[in-house]
Amino acid sequence: MRVSFVIGGTQKGGTSALASFLRQHPQICMPADRKELHFFDREEEFGGKPDYRGYHNSFRPEKKQTVIGDATPIYMYWNPAPARIWTYNPAMKWIVILRDPAERAFSAWNMETQRDRENLSFEEAIEKEAARCREALPLQHRIYSYADRGFYAAQLRRLFNIFGREQCLVLLNEDLRNQHQKTLRDVFKFLEVDDSFVPEAAEVFHHEADKTPPAPTIDKLRQMFYGDVKEVERLLQRDLTKWHPGKAQQNQQQL
Repeated sequence: MRVSFVIGGTQKGGTSALASFLRQHPQICMPADRKELHFFDREEEFGGKPDYRGYHNSFRPEKKQTVIGDATPIYMYWNPAPARIWTYNPAMKWIVILRDPAERAFSAWNMETQRDRENLSFEEAIEKEAARCREALPLQHRIYSYADRGFYAAQLRRLFNIFGREQCLVLLNEDLRNQHQKTLRDVFKFLEVDDSFVPEAAEVFHHEADKTPPAPTIDKLRQMFYGDVKEVERLLQRDLTKWHPGKAQQNQQQL
């Protein structure tokens, strides 16, 4: 059996929460020892013909498990990853969870400060992002790409163009939070496993370490993202008004 689905984005969108619930399903096999495998975003794996044996060794599927999943959020953002995944398995299903890109940027910055990989304030990090990210060229920057990861429209179009819309399930962070059971049923149906299964309740929504996003920077980001958000609304046929400029922060929790 090959890996048949990925939770491929977005970072700080709720992928850890979703993976924790899917891991409980008796028909779903997830990596045995960690959440994120980072296979398709590692350049060293693709200098020549990729060797998938090490990747497959991360999974221990049982007979009753009919689908295998990899939850690595950077796959949607990392430019070469979708094409590499298509080469590996053209039938791969994608689950993507999107979050207000301005709040997502703050959450990512907060995570990196907690990991001691970021010493600039959020405002400074956003101001200097473009210059800092040039350090990683021709690749994308894995740490400092706080705002860049939030331009979802091009990322979604790439997935739709390579895999087709029918192989992509795009959720919002709010779906998992506010319509939890329905969203899980939708995911299970998409993966073609028993959608009557109800995972055990778990506390997966955590406060952002009591830090409040700076309103001026958040609104500046929302203005920057506005055109892209409107395109995402068109692609998904969903109302994303809460992500528009001038809106009060609707959600200061993270998944």
